[in-house]
Amino acid sequence: MPASQPAPVRDSWQPHLALGITGHRASNPSYSAHATAIGAALEALFARIDAMTAALPGTRGAVRLHSLLVDGTDQIAAERALARGWDVAVPLPFGAALNCAINAHPQGLADVDALLAGRVAADPAVEAKAAAIRAITARASVFALADRDAEVEALWRASLAAPDDRAAARAFEALASDNVALAGRVMIERVDLVIAVWDGKVANLPGGTGHTVTAALAMGAPVLLIDPARPDTWRILGRPEELAQPWDGGAPDWQRLEAIIRAAVVVDGWSPAQLAQEQWRPRSSRVFTLYRRIERVFGDGGSAFGSLRVDYEAPGAIASGSEADLVAAAAAMPGGDPQVTRQLAEDVLPMFAWADGIANRLADAYRSGMTVNFALAALAVMVGVLFLPTGMIDYKWVFAGIELLLLAGILVMTAAGSRLGWHRRWFAMRRVSEYLRHSPSLLLLGVTRPTGRWPRSDRAEWPELFARHALRDVGLPQVAVTRDYLRSGLAGVVLPHVIAQAAYHTLKAEHLETVHHRIDKVAEACFALAVASVATYLALKGLGIAGVVPKHLASELSPVFTFFGVAFPTLGANLSGIRYFGDFERFAAISRVAAEKLWAISERIELLLSGNESALTYAATADLIHALDEAVVEEIASWQAVFGAKHLALPA
Repeated sequence: MPASQPAPVRDSWQPHLALGITGHRASNPSYSAHATAIGAALEALFARIDAMTAALPGTRGAVRLHSLLVDGTDQIAAERALARGWDVAVPLPFGAALNCAINAHPQGLADVDALLAGRVAADPAVEAKAAAIRAITARASVFALADRDAEVEALWRASLAAPDDRAAARAFEALASDNVALAGRVMIERVDLVIAVWDGKVANLPGGTGHTVTAALAMGAPVLLIDPARPDTWRILGRPEELAQPWDGGAPDWQRLEAIIRAAVVVDGWSPAQLAQEQWRPRSSRVFTLYRRIERVFGDGGSAFGSLRVDYEAPGAIASGSEADLVAAAAAMPGGDPQVTRQLAEDVLPMFAWADGIANRLADAYRSGMTVNFALAALAVMVGVLFLPTGMIDYKWVFAGIELLLLAGILVMTAAGSRLGWHRRWFAMRRVSEYLRHSPSLLLLGVTRPTGRWPRSDRAEWPELFARHALRDVGLPQVAVTRDYLRSGLAGVVLPHVIAQAAYHTLKAEHLETVHHRIDKVAEACFALAVASVATYLALKGLGIAGVVPKHLASELSPVFTFFGVAFPTLGANLSGIRYFGDFERFAAISRVAAEKLWAISERIELLLSGNESALTYAATADLIHALDEAVVEEIASWQAVFGAKHLALPA
């Protein structure tokens, strides 16, 4: 095994811009009256975006467009994106065949049957629409929500068979709209900017353009809103409340668009090349172990003086090692995307193992460095007065010299920690590893945290951007999401991960609570011994004055009692300092809360898997994955809030 390894990031990896498109259908009067102008405006906009991304530092100038491929705006945008060499990702609200059939708008069941079977429709207009959809989907990455296709098809057929039955039509429209809105949510979660061609009239139809626009703004995604009547003019909205603001149709704000694009893919002062500064090593440091030794001595984790060596799993071995079951479960998902499984095994999991190993070593250096400072401070005080009980007053200068060396050690340790950035680097690599730790559940089920809802930090934000783009690079799996696919993903990938993490946090909480209470008890005992030492001296002094004991006894033992009177409080205070610095109690509480959330999520998953088959939908599954993601991010935020301000410093 090599002594160190650089970041397992492909040389070709670079952030890319992700766009979403939504707009009126071809049948909408606002669209049909200006279709040619809308197409030209989108072409001009895309050309300008191409130029902006190509000019940004540290990107490959690539753009990925997400489109639901509804006829009209969605399709012409996808066609122009493909012509420019952009990637096109298509979250379909139905299975590919059913989606094609519905969006071709056949009027009779004969054409429905033909389209669902992959045959040519008899109606030329219907076939032309179907052919346009097939041509784009053949060149795009398709993530199809096919889990409710049987229900949707049955309601659709019923509405076509009885065109005058409004109840049948409403039942189909309601379910279809819900699925379209769900596909829109998948799109919004993955993009930096939504481009919308909308007249602003209807906003409450689920799955409609207005609904998608409001949903995007609510999730923190900016929207570039194009007026279909004047497609060469547009404005950018960042909050839902801006929809109600009047607009005079002013000139497009290209500067703001460029700022949004830049913020999406560039962090000033950082590039992926900076990861080369970190080197993964196969095992824990032999030098920085004191913090973990404190945990071992005061906890219940084995022999207090046993080996603390930790061997880190090699990035290249994780897919066939600790995560072999996960990779096998991913590969076994019915109809799964082998490309996503390959990227998990070759890119994402190795990056997690690499970041996790580095974060562990940096944590040892930072936390042990501060613990050493407390230990040296206590030793300095005790050595400084040790000449008293030893009777070596003539050699006080020796003890003073040792005290000076110990104090210098504190200064050297503090300076080294600051110069090498242990705290800053640990924070960054820990965030990267924790974001990637639960990423297989997100990637395999097409769920992600919306761009606008990633945590913000007053420190370096590159870990969030790197993790977001590392996951985005994998993209949506090219799958038809069936109930079998959902069941396999939940049972084989998500549930084992959630249970393992819940168990880990449960044990961690118990361990840290034990460490906290035992350090407390020892610190209290030190102060009690200090009181006993001073009290004993005063008692001897009083008894000597009273003639009960020899008068000189108190004077002879005075140096010893003075030493203990100083040493015990110093030791107790520094143990309390280590307890305060380690914040074992608060970290135990954070882990306890995380465990409770994760156990609750595991119970919900088990209920969903054991319940009625009709309840196992993509919507329900995505909600559970989002709950998992939220629990992870909240735990990271709580951890940062505790340790964020605790830089390596003098033990004052």
